Amino acid sequence: MAPRGNRLSSTPLEILFFLNGWYYATYFLLELFIFLYKGLLLPYPTANLVLDVVMLLLYLGIEVIRLFFGTKGNLCQRKMPLGISVALTFPSAMMASYYLLLQTYVLRLEAIMNGILLFFCGSELLLEVLTLAAFSSMDRI
Repeated sequence: MAPRGNRLSSTPLEILFFLNGWYYATYFLLELFIFLYKGLLLPYPTANLVLDVVMLLLYLGIEVIRLFFGTKGNLCQRKMPLGISVALTFPSAMMASYYLLLQTYVLRLEAIMNGILLFFCGSELLLEVLTLAAFSSMDRI
């Protein structure tokens, strides 16, 4: 734990985690409704639809764990939880890229929503690395 006077937690990173949490909850619900829409109105192969929904549930788990560890690592000034969050940023960005580029049907709304998710991932990754560097410099002092 840091000495009482040295607070190295990143406020912009914490704001991004908070906003991303609310955004991802909205994204998840919208994506479920979009899959319902696609399944009913488009000739969506059943196997692909099931795969995409299962991957969305997996994505939910990854994102919740990533945001939890990122928040705890930042607020408690711990390198290990923040490092886990950094490591989970890559699968999270890969899933957003999959839903942006590789799923069977990509609606314009999905492209915009996944672009925003990729922006969150990139911004959080940059701030997480800077915060980890600050935490590491604190250990050397």
